Amino acid sequence: MTDSDGLGERIQKVLARGGLGSRREIERWIEEGRLKLNGATVTLGTRIKAGDYLTVNDRVVHWEKFSVQPTRVLLYHKPTGEVVSRRDPEGRPVVFTQLPSLVASRWIAVGRLDINTSGLLLVTNNGELANKLMHPSTQVEREYAVRVLGEIPDAVIERLKQGVELEDGIAKFDDIRFYAGEGANKWYYVTVKEGRNRLVRRLWESQNVVVSRLMRVRYGPVVLPERLKSHSFYELDAKELALLFEFAGMKGDGTYPPFKPDTNKTNE
Repeated sequence: MTDSDGLGERIQKVLARGGLGSRREIERWIEEGRLKLNGATVTLGTRIKAGDYLTVNDRVVHWEKFSVQPTRVLLYHKPTGEVVSRRDPEGRPVVFTQLPSLVASRWIAVGRLDINTSGLLLVTNNGELANKLMHPSTQVEREYAVRVLGEIPDAVIERLKQGVELEDGIAKFDDIRFYAGEGANKWYYVTVKEGRNRLVRRLWESQNVVVSRLMRVRYGPVVLPERLKSHSFYELDAKELALLFEFAGMKGDGTYPPFKPDTNKTNE
């Protein structure tokens, strides 16, 4: 049921759509008594409708802006020096100022890239899709092109594939492939299935290897287009969106527009 039935929507569905968390996370918050609707503690199954006043942890949530919108996904080519944030207290450039504005929703970054890492950043206005693509259970592969300094012994490569102990637990590369390089600099392609902070750099650094450049080139089935320049974005069309929904284990919900071959554009 939707609000057109006069009974509203389940709260976890509305908040997940807005990117506040997965439905399961929000259900846990409900069980913990962290949500209130019109001053009353929310229970599982509670629905929300126009005019209702919602708080999470006693903070007002403007949930009306999480209305159903056509799903949009952008592939943004993040340059080094930009922060994946809506604002930065140090005044550094942020990625969200480079994206087209949305009227009734907001862009949600699928994962993060640190300020010194460039490459593919997925952003979407569909909170459920973003949460699904980021959730550890989905085991989404992230592939990076890495430039390192010096020759890397086979023993180090094998160790990084088997797993090494970091400060937050054991981690590894699921794959490492030498790509090219002459002289001091060598390029490798590596894949991981985790989104831990600075994981790729920390794995190399654990073996005293200096990373001089790092670029994400793939997130799951989505590859950074070669023609996509830094600071530019590409918007997935309906056919590509349907494939991404399928990869994420989600049914296409009809909230994206029909396929039109001439609708895919970059901001160049």
